[in-house]
Amino acid sequence: MRLEILQVPDCPNVTVLEDRIGQAIAEEPVTVDIEHRVVTDQEQAVATGMTGSPTLLIDGRDPFAVAGSVPSLSCRLYPSADGLDGAPSVPALRAALGLPTIDDPGGSGDTTSCCPPAAGSESAAEALNSWRADARPAGPNSHAVHQAILRSYADRGRPPTIDELSEAVAEQDVPTSAVLQELHDADVIRLDENGAIASAYPFSTAPTPHQVRITDGPVVHAMCAVDALGLAAMLDTDIEVTSSDPLTHAPITVTIRDQHLSSDPASAVVFVGGQATQGPSADTCCNYLNFFTDRSTAARWATDHPDIGGEVLDLAQAHTLGNQIFANLIESP
Repeated sequence: MRLEILQVPDCPNVTVLEDRIGQAIAEEPVTVDIEHRVVTDQEQAVATGMTGSPTLLIDGRDPFAVAGSVPSLSCRLYPSADGLDGAPSVPALRAALGLPTIDDPGGSGDTTSCCPPAAGSESAAEALNSWRADARPAGPNSHAVHQAILRSYADRGRPPTIDELSEAVAEQDVPTSAVLQELHDADVIRLDENGAIASAYPFSTAPTPHQVRITDGPVVHAMCAVDALGLAAMLDTDIEVTSSDPLTHAPITVTIRDQHLSSDPASAVVFVGGQATQGPSADTCCNYLNFFTDRSTAARWATDHPDIGGEVLDLAQAHTLGNQIFANLIESP
């Protein structure tokens, strides 16, 4: 069996990949030959089929290929039981090598994760979906406060005051600040250094590149492109999103009416990815979930940012992802 690792120079995750290959085939009657091919420019990435470093080919085939991925010199992220990782997990490698499934020995202790956790995910989009699905209020007090925050953004375009939030937990004799901290720690909302509400996915208090006009409602700012697209399903209304291409700064408008989506330009896509590091999605992912005018522009941006791994989604795919994350998140009063 021939294994080839496509990599950029000095890729730190190559050692991780080699170590996990060793773990995957340990005590198995399998012989593998590992070759390395160093890719230094976009032309070579296209020629070799490297969609981020490292890319593993088994007998010339990429078993972890994801639809929509483009050739790139960026860091490649792989879904695993611990989230997005810089190399395939041991169980994933065993499956790709045609070996029986076993438990991951010790897991991926050296994992650096962008969107934890994402067990069983097949793509960066699914990992993001799993992460947001797990970031939910843990109890009735935090749930009530979270709903009050979301309704305030949706109705007035801003977060509620502390006094307004205190009404949500008035009968429980719980400090509002403690509930907010609990939501912050669970990455349900983000607080600024002064303890004020900076965001509550999908809403941002501060302006972002993604402005959303809610029909019969306020103009709000979304944390990222996917968050913006999910607002229509979350609020069960029509919206208009205005944003711009981070590379060309060309304007992009997306309209959702009765869940039917249209855009200008029609070729617009969304890049979904993030840094290979632990942290809240506001810090590690949101800045990199952006609209682009077309796939080629998104690919150029990815090449210019080799430290950001991810994939390019059609607008319809990104819309579906936003709906999966945010539909029914806000309840009727």
